[in-house]
Amino acid sequence: MDVELAEVRDFLAGHAPFDVLPDAVLEDLPRRCTLRYARRGTEILRAGERNDRLFVVRSGAVDITDDGQVVDRVGAGGSFGMSAVVEHVPTRYAVTAREDTLLITLPQEAFDELSAAHPEVTLHFAATHHERIKAAIARLHEGRRGSAVLRTSVRDLVRRAPVTVGPDVSIGSAAKVMTDAGVSSLLVMEEGRLTGIMTDRDLRRRVLAAGTDPARPVRDVMTSAPVTVGADALALEVMLEMTGRNLHHLPVLEVDGSVLGLVTTTDLIRLERSNPVYLVADLARQPDAAGVVGHAREVPALISQLVAEDATAGDIGRVTTALLDAVGTRLLELAQAEVEQDLGPAPGGFAWVVLGSAAREELGLGGDQDHALVLADGADPAHPWWARLADRVTEGLEAAGLPRCEGEVMATNPRWRMTVGRWRATFARWSHEPEPDAVLRAAIFYDMRALYGDASLVEDLRADVVPLAARSDLLLSYLAAQAARMRPPLGFFRGFVLEDSGAHRDTLDVKRGITAVVQVARVHALRAGSPALGTTARLAAARAAGVVPAETARDLSDALELMSYLRLHHQAEQLRRGERPDNHLAPERLGGLERRHLRDAFAIVRAAQQGLLLRGPRVG
Repeated sequence: MDVELAEVRDFLAGHAPFDVLPDAVLEDLPRRCTLRYARRGTEILRAGERNDRLFVVRSGAVDITDDGQVVDRVGAGGSFGMSAVVEHVPTRYAVTAREDTLLITLPQEAFDELSAAHPEVTLHFAATHHERIKAAIARLHEGRRGSAVLRTSVRDLVRRAPVTVGPDVSIGSAAKVMTDAGVSSLLVMEEGRLTGIMTDRDLRRRVLAAGTDPARPVRDVMTSAPVTVGADALALEVMLEMTGRNLHHLPVLEVDGSVLGLVTTTDLIRLERSNPVYLVADLARQPDAAGVVGHAREVPALISQLVAEDATAGDIGRVTTALLDAVGTRLLELAQAEVEQDLGPAPGGFAWVVLGSAAREELGLGGDQDHALVLADGADPAHPWWARLADRVTEGLEAAGLPRCEGEVMATNPRWRMTVGRWRATFARWSHEPEPDAVLRAAIFYDMRALYGDASLVEDLRADVVPLAARSDLLLSYLAAQAARMRPPLGFFRGFVLEDSGAHRDTLDVKRGITAVVQVARVHALRAGSPALGTTARLAAARAAGVVPAETARDLSDALELMSYLRLHHQAEQLRRGERPDNHLAPERLGGLERRHLRDAFAIVRAAQQGLLLRGPRVG
């Protein structure tokens, strides 16, 4: 090998992804490359033109731009042109030499052969889409018209200095302080630090109803270590905390831990009456199922408002879930009271669980019902009490706009009403004998969250079955294969894959890309033995456990946000037109930038699916 080829080989060997290639491949690769020199200011690639080679910067630097905006700057050892050679499509970005630059170029044919023999090469180049996706998300989230709920900081909501007492003050004295100050809660402070909170609700439940002596100290009835929020958080964050945890008061802390004051649901309602906190509170007060259903019909319009405010897809998913949790919880309370009148108390402990996107707190518009019952050991699953409860709640949810699951994955199906022991045995069977149907069920039921009843039944169950799955190489392999088969709608040669018939002809199903990320994250989290439910939380747990590289977890989280964001905007527009929301985007209704960024997101997902299979059955 001559000196020039040896220098190219040594240079490539020092930079990813070429640094992991076998020596024999590295020896041959320089012979297939050519060198190109670009003077400062030279346009190397023009957006939309055909490109038949991968570029590696040997020295110098280039700017990658999208509609004139710099989205990446590549220096020595970096590459560009990969979107064109990976997907065989016109280049999406313009590339200009920022300074005098020497380039190593690898032609398409050689790149295809290299990628086929070494998939890690494709994985690496797909990952470089990350920063461009990040920039796309930032641009998409530029607010359209602003909102009091979404733009106001918590600091602006605090209306007065906190009313406080010490933990050793008597309950009676504390109640007098509350009355004199005209407040519904007290912060309990000890040596300048917040240690608890006492509210009107605490006085009713823990003092009056319990017959507690008012001479006892406040520390005996206060809520210790209360949930707090930072003073510079947005009102949206407070809304999410209150909605998700059913809280009415949140202490507000400065950065140094000192207490600024309290924010209440009333503060948010004053800020903007049509916010989720108000709706959750109103749902909880409904005296019958008809009232719940009537208020549940407000949910789509409220979520559409949040979409218009440009909240993130992740936050909207949490708000939507919290609202539908409130609908389900009130329907369960009413149904339980009705069933108890006819059949007496529940014949054992139980937990009503939600599954799938509801369990992950990732609901969008247009979803359906997925739920089940986990019964305490010793309870009789065949007792008519359970069927009656399931029927009433499912009917209420359907009336509220949530269709029944076509696959009958609902508590109305006797198959999905089991004791903890039976559930445990079922998960064990799925782990040890994963047939196609079992793999499908496992993928659904590993996303399980208690909504109502005894949550400890579900916590104990998941504490057993998640480690069981982590030890099952066979189940993990099947789940990985299933995740890899959920291909995002992106063809290798022709860009988007569109439906060719039916009501959704010439549209692309964005849910396929979203579902693929969900499935990939689930497998990685199970490999890590993590009980996390949310997709982003699962990716973070897998990253922390060393199961996936940090950049892969980051890329997938960003791709999920982008795809979910575009789907939500599509669904909100359908609601405005009086149509039922679906997952089918019409490419011609997307802007040019949106189409390109969506292709980037699909490419990230596809690369992650390939990497999932490459990692083998289990790590750790």
